[in-house]
Formats: sequence, structure tokens, C-alpha cells
Amino acid sequence: MAKAVRVSLGDMWITCQVCKHDVFRERGVKLNSTGGEFFKVAWADETATGLICMRCGYVQLFANRQLQLHRADD
Repeated sequence: MAKAVRVSLGDMWITCQVCKHDVFRERGVKLNSTGGEFFKVAWADETATGLICMRCGYVQLFANRQLQLHRADD
């Protein structure tokens, strides 16, 4: 299982939009486009960071590269 992390963006800590919990699993997510799939260049599509809430399972996506992941010591 993925390690639990807390996430910050600058001086702001990210919390779950549903349950307000602050511990997540992190996963890279490919943002495929129709054009990329059609022309067989989907490998060039942008990626995002998926944060999966460890309490309720809600998934949030972030395309911002400034996210910082911090080990959760729970």
C-alpha cells in the first residue's frame, strides 16, 4: 500500500474537500487528450498528482507542480 502523506502548497496545507482529513495516498495520473490518443502521442500528455483521502477515499487532482509531499507520522 502507498505511504501516507500530508500535502502542502506553499504555506497552505491541503485537506480533503469531503471529510477535512489531512492524510492522503499519492498517485500519478495521466491526463489523456483525445488528440493525443488519435495521433498515438498520448505519452506526451500532461500528468497530475492524485491525492486519495485515507479516511473517505475522495480523490483530488492537482496539476500544480509546486505540491510538496510530507511523510505522515501517524
